[in-house]
Amino acid sequence: MKRRLGSKVWTIAGFIIILMILVAMYVLCRKYYKDNSAWATQEAMLDGEYSVDGGEWKPFIGEKYLTEHFQRIVIRWEVKDIDMTLYDNLNISAKNVWFRLSNEEGKTLLERTYKSYETFMDEAYKLNSEALPPDNPMQDREYFEAHINIDKTMEMYMPDTPGYTARVLNMVEIRPADWSYYATGKGPVLTLEVENPYDDGVRFSDCFSVIYSGDNGVYLLFFRNAMPAILIFTLVCFFGLFLFPIAGFILGKADYRYLTFGGLCFLWGLFMIFQRISDYLNLWIRDATLCMAVVTLMKYILILSIMFYMKANLKRETGRMIANLTSMLFLLAMTAAAVCHFTLVWDLYASSDVMNAVTALCMVILAVLLFQEAKSSPGVVHVLIALAPLTLSILLDALNDYFDFTYLHFYYFGLTITMLYQIFRIIMDLRTQHKEAIRHEKMQKELYEAQVGVMVSQIQPHFMYNALSSIAMMCTLDGKKAKEATITFAKYLRGNMDSLKQKKPVPFSQELEHLKKYLYIEKMRFEDALNIVYDIETEDFLLPQLSIQPLVENAVKHGVGMKEDGGTVTIATRETDEDFRVIISDDGVGFDMEEAKKKQETQSDGKSHVGMENTRRRIADLCGGSVMIESTPGEGTVATVILPKTGQDLSSGFTE
Repeated sequence: MKRRLGSKVWTIAGFIIILMILVAMYVLCRKYYKDNSAWATQEAMLDGEYSVDGGEWKPFIGEKYLTEHFQRIVIRWEVKDIDMTLYDNLNISAKNVWFRLSNEEGKTLLERTYKSYETFMDEAYKLNSEALPPDNPMQDREYFEAHINIDKTMEMYMPDTPGYTARVLNMVEIRPADWSYYATGKGPVLTLEVENPYDDGVRFSDCFSVIYSGDNGVYLLFFRNAMPAILIFTLVCFFGLFLFPIAGFILGKADYRYLTFGGLCFLWGLFMIFQRISDYLNLWIRDATLCMAVVTLMKYILILSIMFYMKANLKRETGRMIANLTSMLFLLAMTAAAVCHFTLVWDLYASSDVMNAVTALCMVILAVLLFQEAKSSPGVVHVLIALAPLTLSILLDALNDYFDFTYLHFYYFGLTITMLYQIFRIIMDLRTQHKEAIRHEKMQKELYEAQVGVMVSQIQPHFMYNALSSIAMMCTLDGKKAKEATITFAKYLRGNMDSLKQKKPVPFSQELEHLKKYLYIEKMRFEDALNIVYDIETEDFLLPQLSIQPLVENAVKHGVGMKEDGGTVTIATRETDEDFRVIISDDGVGFDMEEAKKKQETQSDGKSHVGMENTRRRIADLCGGSVMIESTPGEGTVATVILPKTGQDLSSGFTE
């Protein structure tokens, strides 16, 4: 019974029950769900006319976006009786424009117009004077201005900046007081005047919306239009903030590309969230100019993060230096624009033309650097492919500004495609690196086994017997030399044992010192029959530990050792433009390479060549190198280890 209670089956059953409850809740909610978003909110201006920049009046066709550029537009439309019956509010959202909504009598119902600081104070003083008794000290204008407790927002000091505005008008303000009005079969006519205070023309559908709604219409709009996107892009922010950077750490290193892309993902998610809620920001942030500043700065920060990611894919030092200067230029321009805005000199929207020019310049410079880098780095090609949709979308938006062929903004689609492609590429890259990590772990295991094999091969009983016999003989003939031989032999054995701890490539100078100890011991045995020549031209490279020793061992035992009068083993190093080379040559008996190859294929146990195959694999896996062997019977053998410079990692080797 105790065993059954401790079983994992109970946990699985618990999760199944929870899932069934959630499904039942969804079914019940769906059954009684009332989808009122279709009728509770709708575009208001369905029947009316408009005039652009004082031109002729044109009919406003329902369901059609107004895409004409304007400096001033006037729209008139009739509010139908059924609309005033069904809806409670009229909601206005405006971006960087002034507006005034009035009825047929010219009474202002809603407005966001130019107001200086003095106008703000005049209105506040007028309201205060009407509300307080005559003998109140606040009736004095100077006393009022000195003691008034009022939130001094940025828009009070930036009268030329409309910002992002959201206003709600109750239908009671629109409905005529005289019910006989409805006998005519017509509803009240509203007039909306919208003015663009900036020099550049803007499309009406980009900066303004008027929507009828119920009493909670604004929040219904928010949940219908913005909440799904907020949830999706919050998940994107989570990926950027945690998934990609943590994945890089899990794979064993803090890759700068993953960190910058994680930051880019996070900021893209924030940018898209702010874009979706920009129509509603003024409901929570009272200062309209601050709402505009927040959304605009989010766009600039996203662009800067794109530049950082582009820079992270550059490898050349010159390219990275130019990219740093380019990013710094954009950062300085963005900082200057923000300072000008918050010091009330020049608002962020007014400086957008300058920022767009700086952005274009910086992006072109970085794109050129990436094109140059792509010639030698295939990974950069994917970054250029990813940036293609974003670039194309920006070009289409520029053309659309002149030809007005659609109300859509391609920039959002291009940015989304670019980011999704990059996310896909990063995920595939992480998957590849995961496989590489598994392969590396397997390779380390094989390396350890190979190192054990090399060590064991060098401390076989016959090798130790020969070495100790030679040392014993020296003890009788030359005690000092015997002591030196004993110390050398001990250091040699210690080097073999230490190799088990070494996983990374080591400097050639370290490997050469170990070889000299081995050859010192062999020299004791062969005496004058073994000559050693060192022709070392370079030592500044890395190679797997104990990778040269098997080749030298073959030269001694199977080359010079098999020759009746002995011979010479030469160890040489060379450097070319592409690689480093270690050359082990002997003038021993040599062998027939074709015959040796056939012997390898037919030999059942494979013991004669397993050491050489391990050496080849370790050199290939750790350094991307190769081993070439050439031999002629009666003349000798030459073994060449080729180590490409691209496989060298000096920082990892010399810090061991």
